[in-house]
Amino acid sequence: MITPALGVAALLAVCTLGWVAADTYLPGGGQIVQAAHAAPAVAERRVHFSMCGRNRHTCIVDGDTIWLDGQNLRLQSYDTPEPYNDICGGQAEVALAHRASARLLDLLNANSFTVQTSGQDRYGRVLATIRIGGRDVGDILIEEGLARRWPDGHEWWCE
Repeated sequence: MITPALGVAALLAVCTLGWVAADTYLPGGGQIVQAAHAAPAVAERRVHFSMCGRNRHTCIVDGDTIWLDGQNLRLQSYDTPEPYNDICGGQAEVALAHRASARLLDLLNANSFTVQTSGQDRYGRVLATIRIGGRDVGDILIEEGLARRWPDGHEWWCE
């Protein structure tokens, strides 16, 4: 027959064994550990860019593509006009493309920024988001009429 005192003693023994096992075998030693699912901290950078020429180490290709420390980055979530003559918007698109590229150059040279990467595009460029003061540079260019949202934004410079 189990007396109340024996039942309490057995319960305490089981709880103690559970606590010892948790302390020994669980990460965090049996303490309550909250999983951190937030993105890792991204360090702010301050870099001097130029427009790309033959040397493509740290430079601006166009309004949505750069080279940073020898890595080709396609900035995601937005698209800028292309700086070529044989495209849908003709010379007006080329002029807008040059303005978008110059503005990106100004933004990156005048501010510290963060870079987060996330895979590659079909051309092998690393997909990236650059933020200045927490704002995506694409949002800045879109607000200033130099870019469109990607992939769903209308290519208004082709009209």
